[in-house]
Amino acid sequence: MTLFLEYPKCSTCQKAKKWLDERKISYEDRHIVEKNPTEEELKTWIARSGLPIKKFFNTSGKKYKELGLKDLNLKEKLPDMSEEEQIRLLATDGMLVKRPLIVADDYVLTGFREKEWEDKLG
Repeated sequence: MTLFLEYPKCSTCQKAKKWLDERKISYEDRHIVEKNPTEEELKTWIARSGLPIKKFFNTSGKKYKELGLKDLNLKEKLPDMSEEEQIRLLATDGMLVKRPLIVADDYVLTGFREKEWEDKLG
């Protein structure tokens, strides 16, 4: 079963969900804030995705900015953190996680890029 993690008020998540529904692709829906990904889930998903951990951060989100993870006058703080510290931070708040997130047995997709989704999901 494909897991679809979303924040329902997010317009990109709404677009992605509509895309899945139009193609009759079945998925388990999960509210990313109400049931935030755990450290163990994130470790597994990051490894499965083959992506750098930064791709799992919602770098344009309000929470990311509130935490001062990126300040235009300072260099980013993420590179100074270990991967374990970054995963621990991601697991504290679903609003830090890039969404929507698709998790399947053999791949993980972060964000909604239609071409990439088409290639993986058909």
